[in-house]
Amino acid sequence: MNGFKPAIFLRGMAMGAADIVPGVSGGTIAFITGIYDQLIESLKSFNIDALKILFSQGVPACWRHINGSFLFSLILGIIFSALSLARAISYALEHYPVPLAGFFFGLVLASAVLIYREIPTRSYATLLMLLLGAIAALAVGEMRPASIDVSPVSLFLSGALAICAMILPGISGSFILLLIGMYGPVIDAIKALDFGAIGVFGLGCITGLMLFVRLLSWLLEHYHAALLAFLSGLLVGSLRIIWPWKFDAEATPASLGSGVDLTNVWPWQFAELANAHIPLSAILAVFGIILVIGIERIAALSEVRS
Repeated sequence: MNGFKPAIFLRGMAMGAADIVPGVSGGTIAFITGIYDQLIESLKSFNIDALKILFSQGVPACWRHINGSFLFSLILGIIFSALSLARAISYALEHYPVPLAGFFFGLVLASAVLIYREIPTRSYATLLMLLLGAIAALAVGEMRPASIDVSPVSLFLSGALAICAMILPGISGSFILLLIGMYGPVIDAIKALDFGAIGVFGLGCITGLMLFVRLLSWLLEHYHAALLAFLSGLLVGSLRIIWPWKFDAEATPASLGSGVDLTNVWPWQFAELANAHIPLSAILAVFGIILVIGIERIAALSEVRS
């Protein structure tokens, strides 16, 4: 069996860090780092054939069939990031929410352009799918939070729902958790290392992922251009959610991750009541754009060399 892959582990860490922040998708990170298709196909390989290979040819053959080294390294990176960076991300969201949102705004904006550039043939149909994706993301952003009692069942179902969003570039699993009132309990469980709650939530994630990934794989195979256009639209629409300067329902300054009943305002409107961090946010947004371009170039060079 092939061993640990440090480069994939680092991508997993980036995905895990992104998934913690409401409004940012780990699927976006997977796409811009060039592993999205490989991730979908590797997850799809968990099927009856994998069991047959396991019992007929042994563990090494099954490990190769499911691309085990890739998945192990990636999942380990996601878990490590979630456990180690949950406090750091929570601290940044609490003390520097506007600059952090600026960074992610630049990252997502560049990712939307990158994904759209990957569409092999553009037509009126792909433009329509782009528009539908943007509308879908805007609709998600307009939803209001529900209240769900925390229980093993709700944790399991929340994990199954959130993972479907996490694997899609543009739709944030954390934001879905925020909408259904489960973001706080899940983050608290991670920070407190409540492995019981984490385990139930993780089991829900695995179940939802195994079901949803097959649909994604089929769409990538049969409607590749349309799916890419839709995903690009999701990213464009999600920019409204990630916009750094917001007011809450009482017209007081709010921030990314502080709730969903928020209204976007111009930076100078925000600055009338609080520090808008305009220069720093702009610098970090540009850095996010440069980072995406750099990651995309590195991924392209890696493919050429391989």
